[in-house]
Amino acid sequence: MIEVEDLTKSYGSHLGIDGLTFSAQKGETIGFLGPNGAGKTTTMRILTCFFPATSGKAVVAGYDCFEDSFEVRKRVGYLPESVPLYGDMIVDDYLAFVAGIKGVESKAVKQTVTRTMGDCGLDAVAGRPIRELSKGYRQRVGLAQALVNDPEILILDEPTNGLDPKQIKEIRKLISALAQQRTIILSTHILPEVSMVCERVVIINKGKLVAVDSPENLTANQRDSSRIFLRIAGDGEQIIKALREIKGLKKVDPAPAADGGNAFIVELADGADGEQSILPIIVSNSWKLTEMRSVETSLEDVFIQLVTEEDGV
Repeated sequence: MIEVEDLTKSYGSHLGIDGLTFSAQKGETIGFLGPNGAGKTTTMRILTCFFPATSGKAVVAGYDCFEDSFEVRKRVGYLPESVPLYGDMIVDDYLAFVAGIKGVESKAVKQTVTRTMGDCGLDAVAGRPIRELSKGYRQRVGLAQALVNDPEILILDEPTNGLDPKQIKEIRKLISALAQQRTIILSTHILPEVSMVCERVVIINKGKLVAVDSPENLTANQRDSSRIFLRIAGDGEQIIKALREIKGLKKVDPAPAADGGNAFIVELADGADGEQSILPIIVSNSWKLTEMRSVETSLEDVFIQLVTEEDGV
């Protein structure tokens, strides 16, 4: 459904993306991740024919983004990070306007707008000016304009940006429902969202591909160490100093504690006998251990590790 091959975009001497290659199959939801400035938005703008690449190939729904851009645009719905809405327009009028621009037949516009507003939960605000809507509803209108021509592919750039937790949950649920029938590329900084919604993850940094795999495989492949959460009563600096003597230790860091006490994340090399090394230290110093548990590797951990390795830090 989407094929990107050796894609490059240069801005003078600066490379926005550099030899990028990945694909998305029909009906697949792809998480598109990278730090700020990694080239995510540049890539999405090329795939939506906003501007051309410098070199390489991008094919969407069987059409070349450079040679058949109008055919690509008919089949893609795009939600940019800053949604370009006309605040003075009424919601249903705005969606009818967008439907016309996107080539929906005039006799089908009303039905299309009604269906799209229902899918996006906009019926309650159909007759209101967009400027009067909450951030969450404006984001829904942004999704609706991307959907109004019933595209095969959705490209969503930070769709939950600036929303509160309740609104994020609502938009995430909506995206999951949309994914049943469409191919979706989802760019977001909320990594737990990717784990819940996406089948595969594409990670880029400085315009280059860093990793492509399922969230499950990425976390499994990066699991070359074990992490243990400790909550210990005692002098924090002395505890860290003692824990640094553990055999097989990779690092020890303070961790947030809800009660304001001492908490630590101890990372041990794979195969190191963590508990058997830690407990004697606690006993010999007469510290009180109040909590000890394993910490699973998260997609956020993987992302930070991969990007840090790429940066040579």
